[in-house]
Amino acid sequence: MPSSPGRQRTPRTSLSRERILAAAVQVADERGIASVTMRKVAEHLGVEAMSLYHHVANKDEILDGIVDVVFGEIELPVGQFDWKTTMRRRAVSARHVLARHPWALGLMESRRHPGPSTLRHHDSVIGSLRAAGFSIGMAAHAFSALDSYIYGFVLQESNLPFRTTEELEDMAETIVQRMPAGVYPHLAEMIADHALQPGYAYGDEFTFGLDLILDGLERALLGPGAPARGGPFRQTGADRSAPPPPG
Repeated sequence: MPSSPGRQRTPRTSLSRERILAAAVQVADERGIASVTMRKVAEHLGVEAMSLYHHVANKDEILDGIVDVVFGEIELPVGQFDWKTTMRRRAVSARHVLARHPWALGLMESRRHPGPSTLRHHDSVIGSLRAAGFSIGMAAHAFSALDSYIYGFVLQESNLPFRTTEELEDMAETIVQRMPAGVYPHLAEMIADHALQPGYAYGDEFTFGLDLILDGLERALLGPGAPARGGPFRQTGADRSAPPPPG
């Protein structure tokens, strides 16, 4: 079989599991997860599909592996910060990583054979919460609430019908023009007085919702009636260290 145009055939001896997984991530990023097949990954590497079987058993092992790659890119909880800062940093990092790899959203918690980065990530999150004083049950609740929010926000953000301020303004103008006057007053108010105000970016909603969850978890940790000690979200140096969103 001739090699793909523009790609040089890679000797079998230069292949490795790591190179195959890196190529599979690139294929998924460029063409979507449906394109991650043994044949397409081999084409990307410039080799025969059969040569991949010396390093990975099948497509399922590749999918397990690339999910593990994505988990490995997310910042792990570390001990020098309080638990809320740690969970915030981890959430911000996860959002940026998943924005780079949106195909991973439907796979992150679906694999039956999680890899070492996946296991390390989960163990570190649970350990950080347990060290803060969460019971094992409350740690499970906190983990679920945070990940549901992160994954859901990235899914919604990735499917927005606009990417720039100009595209948002054009879409909003079209919607307003098609709405009968006075029939949807609350929606019209939000469009005019919020979404179309200077500096608006949908992505900024992420930190507002994240803080609500973290403050609620803190109240649960401290006990009934205890106020959350944190205030409205302020971006700190810790948060800015997370990779910037694409685009």
